[in-house]
Amino acid sequence: MTKFMRFRLLAVLVLAVLLTGCAAVSFDQPKSYSQAIPNPENTALGEYAALEVEASEGLSGFYPLNEGMDALGMRLRLAERAEKSLDLQYFLMKNDTAGAVIANALLKAADRGVRVRFLLDDIFTTVPDDSFLLINQHPNIEIRIFNPISRSGIHAFNFIRHFKQANRRMHNKSFTADNAISIVGGRNIADEYFELKADTVFIDFDILAVGPIVTEISNSFDEYWNHSRAVPIEHFIKARQSDDLETVREEIAEELDEIYDTVFKKAFTNSLLKDIIDDRQSLFAAPARILADSPDKLINEVNETHMRLVRDLGEVLQKAEKEAVFISPYYVPGEAGVQIIRDLVNNGVRVVILTNSLASNNHVPVHAGYARYRRDVIQAGAELYEIRANAARELSYSADGPENLTLHTKAFFIDRRKLFVGSMNLDPRSIELNAEMGLLIDSETLVGSLLKNNGEGLRTSAYRVLVNENGDLEWHCTIDNQEVIETKEPLTSRWRRFKAWFMKIAPESQL
Repeated sequence: MTKFMRFRLLAVLVLAVLLTGCAAVSFDQPKSYSQAIPNPENTALGEYAALEVEASEGLSGFYPLNEGMDALGMRLRLAERAEKSLDLQYFLMKNDTAGAVIANALLKAADRGVRVRFLLDDIFTTVPDDSFLLINQHPNIEIRIFNPISRSGIHAFNFIRHFKQANRRMHNKSFTADNAISIVGGRNIADEYFELKADTVFIDFDILAVGPIVTEISNSFDEYWNHSRAVPIEHFIKARQSDDLETVREEIAEELDEIYDTVFKKAFTNSLLKDIIDDRQSLFAAPARILADSPDKLINEVNETHMRLVRDLGEVLQKAEKEAVFISPYYVPGEAGVQIIRDLVNNGVRVVILTNSLASNNHVPVHAGYARYRRDVIQAGAELYEIRANAARELSYSADGPENLTLHTKAFFIDRRKLFVGSMNLDPRSIELNAEMGLLIDSETLVGSLLKNNGEGLRTSAYRVLVNENGDLEWHCTIDNQEVIETKEPLTSRWRRFKAWFMKIAPESQL
């Protein structure tokens, strides 16, 4: 046997041992069953919500959270005012300043006797397991991880060995206080989603919800919280250090003391919630319903039967009469999506699509998948726009701050009266593989306020992508009152364009 053959045999044996030792989390373990608190009107937030519902004759109330600091401040204020419960459901949480501040807010609420239920997806969360275990020590806090990967052995091999399971993720995002007020939208818990990054601005969007719709949000949360794939963190992670909760809390407090007088002063002193409760800021009263996938979608084969959200949203879209505006950071329509656009346009509906450019996209493989369909989308009759990556300062009307821009908003507007806002991107992963959720709101006033002056904004902060007479793509934009036409991906290097071209080998179903 040659040296090369012996090496190959050894490599195969090592890989076999590693894969054999891969472990899976047991989903058949006992855990407590719980639901959203009843009678939320017995809390201050619930009393306010009840009065709002009465004043609006049974409708829910909504307020858009466009600014990152408002979105963070609202979460902190809700945590501060909660009396009985906080329910959080998120795709990811990072080990950064925003993560530390939210954790601190949850701990303080728990100290007051508030029950905290925190449901978090596993794959892209960067907070160390030990930190979660420590927070989970609090008698009023329970953390569950949805569809976790085993921590036994080598994590990467566990992921590969159980890829079919690990590839299905919970992408939902909601924050609910006292079963009375919720925040639903596209933001995860990390600095970039609250505009705290020094180098990049994320354009993102949440909506504050009050009234009957909150019961629906809580019901969806309970469905996931009590599902077999929602595993209490202590069931599959063993503590590897002896730090106690109080020690960690002191460290968090010290960090917050250092940053309080800088970037977080605005978030902590945010008065938006108080202004809303004191009637200095009105809500948009409107009928609404939640559109959400069942968690069972993630344990079944990919099948249209389990794509509950997409099916419901499709039924609404089919009734569009005049206009459909889609905002999605990751847009890979596929042939079916192109046909939907073609059908809408043929029915006399104006279709507008806003997504990331190659320069603004933080996931190059997704852009590669999207690029295959640009000509088809345009030729189907849609108006296609891509965010201009260096428009951050213009949008903020400030010469200071980050220059780079990334779109992360997921929102769809139909006939200037219906709004869907939530976690779903228009790509195969959201539609087929992940679980998603969002709100469908019927309010001409709310949608009108959000789409006000959107035409001028698109012309100056995004490129209109067109196909010229030679069949080539062009990017048109108004910059500093000058019409600009680009004939290659704007603001990109040759290397980035090469990566996007090369990444076309990625399977579309995984984008």
